[in-house]
Amino acid sequence: MSVVWLNGRLLPAEEARIDPADRGFTLGDGLFETIRVVGGTARHLDRHLTRLADSAALLGLPLPHDAAALADAADALIAAEGRSQGVLRITLTRGTGARGVLPPADAVPTLLMTLAPAPPPGGPVEAVIAQSTRRNEHSPLSRVKSLNYLDSILARQEAAARGAGEALLLNGAGRLAESSVANLFILRGGRLLTPPIAEGALPGIRRALILERGDAGEEPLAVADLLGAEEAFLTNSLGVRPLLRVDGQAIGAGTVGAVTAALLQDAEAE
Repeated sequence: MSVVWLNGRLLPAEEARIDPADRGFTLGDGLFETIRVVGGTARHLDRHLTRLADSAALLGLPLPHDAAALADAADALIAAEGRSQGVLRITLTRGTGARGVLPPADAVPTLLMTLAPAPPPGGPVEAVIAQSTRRNEHSPLSRVKSLNYLDSILARQEAAARGAGEALLLNGAGRLAESSVANLFILRGGRLLTPPIAEGALPGIRRALILERGDAGEEPLAVADLLGAEEAFLTNSLGVRPLLRVDGQAIGAGTVGAVTAALLQDAEAE
């Protein structure tokens, strides 16, 4: 990246500076959104900005710009970078503060936007059930994209050590919640199912789009439900990835199924 948008203005990336006392750095006190850019347009930006605002309200974190201003900033950054495809990231922190956990009463947030090159297509994935950590479905943080991603990092490290490309996280009750970076869907009995938000699943943007089509539902899922499914796949804002094997066991035929293939096409067309 050569240009960033920081606290209301575009500037060269090498000139961008975050205060060492910023609580996003010292405490992970902040949020982020990752948004796919296609054809010079940030896809589903309105949904991402709504989630950002809702999450900020949950944390009592001031959001210094409204949705219209943030949309204009995103357009300006995409134009300045001259990149029609990529990944836009919005990072919001509470800004600087004195030592200690309690936020300052007069917080001045930091808001940063960056645009990175689009990653190569993820392709099918094999996963493991993480043993090193679990998703806390009782925490409000399970419903926001906070800057603290250590559970996901631990899970992904475990997956890599076990020769897999992704890790699935169980919640405190031992049921499936999501993967380290994506929502989980299974096809069982010809019906698409995904864990409810109350089970620890992040309210993902693509997850919502699929549910709104009307041919998928929410239901608590055990590991046995996944292992007995006809198909499974993972979704996030960057796309859909077929899930072919879990802990070495094939899901269905162990190939990309027809429902997953159709959703892959839909995701590319959006």
